[in-house]
Amino acid sequence: MLTQRLPAELTGKWNHNTHYYPLALDAVPCRRALDVGCGDGLLLRLLAPHCNEVVGVDPWADLAVSATRDLANVEVRNGDFLETDLAAQSFDLVTSIAAIHHMDFDRALTKMASLVRPGGRLVVVSIADYSNRLDWALSGLAIPAHRYSAWRRGYWDHPAPVRDCELSYRQVRAAVGRILPGATYRRRLYWRYSITWTRLA
Repeated sequence: MLTQRLPAELTGKWNHNTHYYPLALDAVPCRRALDVGCGDGLLLRLLAPHCNEVVGVDPWADLAVSATRDLANVEVRNGDFLETDLAAQSFDLVTSIAAIHHMDFDRALTKMASLVRPGGRLVVVSIADYSNRLDWALSGLAIPAHRYSAWRRGYWDHPAPVRDCELSYRQVRAAVGRILPGATYRRRLYWRYSITWTRLA
């Protein structure tokens, strides 16, 4: 459940991805947060006031640098997340919004989970492919909600790189169960799914 309203900084910047930023913001305040696929740095800016340190990783991090250059507690690393050296269990929050489908899913989810401290939280939101009639039916049901929200809030067409999904919703769910037993997988509105997980020990 999304317990926070969209932050004021997202006024005029609503889309199917920023709609789920509150899932990450529900996990702060915290000492150290990581955003995988930080893009233009917008989520980094929202996390920064609530964390001692925020790290972003993205192959296109030149965009994020311009968005976060005035924040002393934000570090942006330009590179492939799977090749980026990050200490195990060193973050209280690891989040990734609409980025994991750009990577090898199993490797990326495993690495993200390995970076979470005991008591810390992992939040992943992304897209998947359709594999059956139910997927197509649920996709159609989201259209009225999209049209209403886009009319009410305006729709921000973010210039992020686009990539097709390799896994279906069913395959993502199966992979989550295999890699992260105890994680919560949810099919979401606006053609998204979420994965949330807390490291207990």
